Amino acid sequence: MNLENYESKEFFDELIGKGGRPRVASRAVWKYLKSLDENELGERRSACDLAALVAGITFRVYFEDTGVDRAMPFDLIPRVIALKEWETIEAGLKQRVKALNCFIEDLYNDQDIVRDGVFPAELLENSENFQEQCRGISPPLGIWAHICGSDLVRDGDGTVYVLEDNLRIPSGVSYMLENRQVMKRVFPELFEDSGIQPVDDYPSQLYDTLASLSPSPSDYPSVVVLTPGMYNSAYFEHAYLAQQMGASLVEGRDLVVDNSDRVFMRTISGLEPVDVIYRRVDDDFIDPEAFREDSMLGVPGLMRAWRSGNVALANAPGAGVADDKVVYAYVPEIIRYYLNESPKLDNVPTWKCQNPDEMAYVIDHLDELVIKPANESGGYGMLIGPRSTKKERDKFARLIRKDPRNYIGQPTLSLSTCPTFVQNGVAPRHIDLRPFVLSGLQTYVTNGGLTRVALKAGSLVVNSSQGGGSKDTWIVDTEVS
Repeated sequence: MNLENYESKEFFDELIGKGGRPRVASRAVWKYLKSLDENELGERRSACDLAALVAGITFRVYFEDTGVDRAMPFDLIPRVIALKEWETIEAGLKQRVKALNCFIEDLYNDQDIVRDGVFPAELLENSENFQEQCRGISPPLGIWAHICGSDLVRDGDGTVYVLEDNLRIPSGVSYMLENRQVMKRVFPELFEDSGIQPVDDYPSQLYDTLASLSPSPSDYPSVVVLTPGMYNSAYFEHAYLAQQMGASLVEGRDLVVDNSDRVFMRTISGLEPVDVIYRRVDDDFIDPEAFREDSMLGVPGLMRAWRSGNVALANAPGAGVADDKVVYAYVPEIIRYYLNESPKLDNVPTWKCQNPDEMAYVIDHLDELVIKPANESGGYGMLIGPRSTKKERDKFARLIRKDPRNYIGQPTLSLSTCPTFVQNGVAPRHIDLRPFVLSGLQTYVTNGGLTRVALKAGSLVVNSSQGGGSKDTWIVDTEVS
């Protein structure tokens, strides 16, 4: 394969450094790829596509309104990170999630951080994801966000930033696991002695985390995955994780809460008790008694059962209060407040539009900044200033002035790139990374995570819902390879 002419001059490239030389951790894979001729490479790419198709790796894009799941685009050139660098990132992720759980616990109980003036009271009052129904509750171990997916990006100077924290219902880990299985089938020789760290233990780690929350003294608690159903965009993942953990996949209609506030699962043999629910249903829909009365997805009485300590919910209702892009701007202060430590991972510089001076700056620099609404996800509702029209910027100026609390501004980062197969060969495409953090009796961070790639030339939007794809992520021990 001819890769001699590959270059990404304008951006930090994850595989190739200055002078076109591969970085230390990526030498083995780059040497191997260069050794393949066009026919061999074509066979490997076809094998990747077939393996992904057989595995059923799909997702649904709601705005297409087709009712059909799409195959997740997969690129066979991996993203590679040296183990030594990853250990620093891992420590930063553990620190961040620990502080955010302290923050959520505090907000639903004493609110010391508000009383001490570190976090503004008006932000809490106007938070879409603060759930009054959760006031006074303290889940086991004080943990609310048991599964977190924080998005990381690398800027042009090589600095790794946390772009956002996903604490409600983070998705994507099934694609990480399946990507690795595809790569093992297609490039088995690369996994023999390259020092690539494993990711396959995630389902067992997830089960152990969930089981540790059980209110039952049983050594074999009943764990279920609660899904909105087959029409949800992440249904593949719900079914996949349930199968991998040996847990039951259930919908709201499969569960019932009795008069003693215990949760049971309907089976052909009768009602069976449920100890832990890994819920993939949004807060507003999990219990029509406590939230939306018209919800057909939830379980009437589920909040009563949780409040009574008869069932564990992961992630806990209300955890989304910290999954807010305005709250994100305060995470460095949150870390210092609860842990008395300096952040080990940096935030992207952020302007909070509820501050009049910062709002004025954002509106004056809309053509330079990325504007994000506080509670949207999937790349929706954003403005990427340098690629916007005057009409779009005028629209966002009006939106910001109307509801300043709902918007933040950030600089347009020079996201790092990775070699990616395109129609005419190999070209650099921008990427991010979503590692997954499990919090229970122990804290576990995946070795790497889901690398998402913007398949459109020049695009900075990596979300699958916006046309992005994914890559396998290799954490490589260079002392082994």
